[in-house]
Amino acid sequence: MTDFLLMLVDSTAEPETMAKPAQGAKYRGSIHDFPGFDPNQDAEALYTAMKGFGSDKEAILDIITSRSNRQRQEICQSYKSLYGKDLIADLKYELTGKFERLIVGLMRPPAYCDAKEIKDAISGIGTDEKCLIEILASRTNEQMHQLVAAYKDAYERDLEADIIGDTSGHFQKMLVVLLQGTREEDDVVSEDLVQQDVQDLYEAGELKWGTDEAQFIYILGNRSKQHLRLVFDEYLKTTGKPIEASIRGELSGDFEKLMLAVVKCIRSTPEYFAERLFKAMKGLGTRDNTLIRIMVSRSELDMLDIREIFRTKYEKSLYSMIKNDTSGEYKKSLLKLCGGDDDAAGQFFPEAAQVAYQMWELSAVARVELKGTVRPANDFNPDADAKALRKAMKGLGTDEDTIIDIITHRSNAQRQQIRQTFKSHFGRDLMADLKSEISGDLARLILGLMMPPAHYDAKQLKKAMEGAGTDEKALIEILATRTNAEIRAINEAYKEDYHKSLEDALSSDTSGHFRRILISLATGNREEGGENLDQAREDAQVAAEILEIADTPSGDKKSLETRFMTILCTRSYPHLRRVFQEFIKMTNYDVEHTIKKEMSGDVRDAFVAIVQSVKNKPLFFADKLYKSMKGAGTDEKTLTRIMVSRSEIDLLNIRREFIEKYDKSLHQAIEGDTSGDFLKALLALCGGED
Repeated sequence: MTDFLLMLVDSTAEPETMAKPAQGAKYRGSIHDFPGFDPNQDAEALYTAMKGFGSDKEAILDIITSRSNRQRQEICQSYKSLYGKDLIADLKYELTGKFERLIVGLMRPPAYCDAKEIKDAISGIGTDEKCLIEILASRTNEQMHQLVAAYKDAYERDLEADIIGDTSGHFQKMLVVLLQGTREEDDVVSEDLVQQDVQDLYEAGELKWGTDEAQFIYILGNRSKQHLRLVFDEYLKTTGKPIEASIRGELSGDFEKLMLAVVKCIRSTPEYFAERLFKAMKGLGTRDNTLIRIMVSRSELDMLDIREIFRTKYEKSLYSMIKNDTSGEYKKSLLKLCGGDDDAAGQFFPEAAQVAYQMWELSAVARVELKGTVRPANDFNPDADAKALRKAMKGLGTDEDTIIDIITHRSNAQRQQIRQTFKSHFGRDLMADLKSEISGDLARLILGLMMPPAHYDAKQLKKAMEGAGTDEKALIEILATRTNAEIRAINEAYKEDYHKSLEDALSSDTSGHFRRILISLATGNREEGGENLDQAREDAQVAAEILEIADTPSGDKKSLETRFMTILCTRSYPHLRRVFQEFIKMTNYDVEHTIKKEMSGDVRDAFVAIVQSVKNKPLFFADKLYKSMKGAGTDEKTLTRIMVSRSEIDLLNIRREFIEKYDKSLHQAIEGDTSGDFLKALLALCGGED
């Protein structure tokens, strides 16, 4: 073993060979030093496991996945001292395939493991850019310095020179900047410099013909994480869009992917790896190299955080996904590295309980300005629009393109002016003319856009309750997500249009607890103040008792059910966010997952919708849109309802949540799932490609 390797092994005596936790911070890895460790005994056991015909793979995986990297290096030294043989060479000889790659990866010091991954990524024909991006975007300064030295020691080559020889353009330049390991580490942030960087990034991208990539490289490649997080927050406030949207719009190819990975790691390195792991296992086939690389490299760093974010973000545990996607000793080894299953009825392991809350609190709608995709048209002329629409519908045939272009590019207030002008000019009802000229999905969409929002929602509620059967999902979606002002307007519109109160209609068409929930929501009496910590703790206790995870129930069930409904249906959004946080602190459970497990039917669906709306309303609608278009067939009614109702409220935010969660834009999903004039109208409302 070289002097550098010995030095590196020595440095692993503390967790920051891989990244030392800040003073007072808890260790977040899943692999710990094995108690009562004896390197000679382990070396002998491994030798026995590989002696003779065949090998005892169970013994090998049990030892190697239960020891820290520092202890594995001691085993290697003991093995050589006892038997005069190289342990890694023997393991390579005895094992095969993915299991071999995993075990051998665990046996290397972290920096050497990274060096081997990069060497493989740039060797031979083609380059594995995803591997380069993952490693170089996520490592700390110290890890980067160790990687460069390990590469030099292992291959007698200069890593920077090899990267330059195998990549090109701005992608190459950013990789070289990251490779220096010179990111600022000062936690003291200058507000003036934050503002300057925001302005520089804005001018380098959005305000410039073309893009000044050098500014993006300099700022994202050198500033401290704390500084950049503030830059990202200010960038959103200044420009109205997250930095990720600007990167997608201004950059392209591998350079764009690298910069997005850097931003993700600045925001949350564990979340970046949770997403990488999910993508490695979703769909047909498994990207085993990615799975192995991450499980090996993060097992002594932040695997607990990755697990918690994974389960919260994807509603399944990392453990269960590995279990279902792999097999044999390879699976057993990965599960040992994972360190535990988090699918126990939504339970959090206590140390990481707050990670989940912080994750969705950061993206909560209250912290982000809501923006629609449809805005009032400049130089609006209702007279000209009314004439153009009349012309589009006059004579043989219909000019659908003109109808779509006008109606999808005017605000609802402007559409109402067009309706009035149309009647004044031609003595005709624009809605009636549109109904006679267009049909099907396009008609539902265009006519929906022409209605005032409250009247549109009232009509959707009426349709959900008329005829045989009730569309409970539509009732829940509308009543669980509208503001007090919107609910009151819906009540007035319903009474005006159908000569019956909304409450009476709901009472006639629903029953039991579900009816009580809907009627409570339909009063539009949700509190609008901030949070009350003492009240939030009481409310969290009620939730814990009704969901049957409290230690000491304090009331009869019927009374608790009423109180729980009152909490979810009448408390303000800021207060409910605090209730959910206190619930986690009190129980180590997530309220949404617990409701899904403990409740059933429409009551469960209504409560889950309320919780999701409180957590992140745009994400709630992004999920609904995704489900309306996935699988065989399209739920055009849900798709139309959301696109119409959110186009002037938060459709831009919904688009961002959609691409972040599903790795494709809403524009792409609509394009792949609809057709004809309906497609054109939906894309116009969508407002652009992300």
